[in-house]
Amino acid sequence: MAADESGFEEGNEQEQGPTGGGLGGFAVGVIFGAFLGAGIALLFAPERGDKTRRRLRHRLRSLRDEAGDQLERAGKRSGRELLRHRRRLEAGVERAVSRARDVL
Repeated sequence: MAADESGFEEGNEQEQGPTGGGLGGFAVGVIFGAFLGAGIALLFAPERGDKTRRRLRHRLRSLRDEAGDQLERAGKRSGRELLRHRRRLEAGVERAVSRARDVL
């Protein structure tokens, strides 16, 4: 490719379309796409917004309650395990003290 007098090589120029192209054209395309997508989403939405929000609130409440129940059960299991380990440790300490007294 040969360079012309301005120092640019032929074939490297970007062609501008009828919309002007560049950053402004890109921004217009993004905005247009966002509005188009929002419109299509409204057309194909399965339910009205208030009904969807009500269902989401109900589902979130049930998930919160279920998580609380699970946490409570885990706490009880941990408490039982802790108590079991404590009893085993106390029994081991009592045996060690008894053996120490026998040696002395």
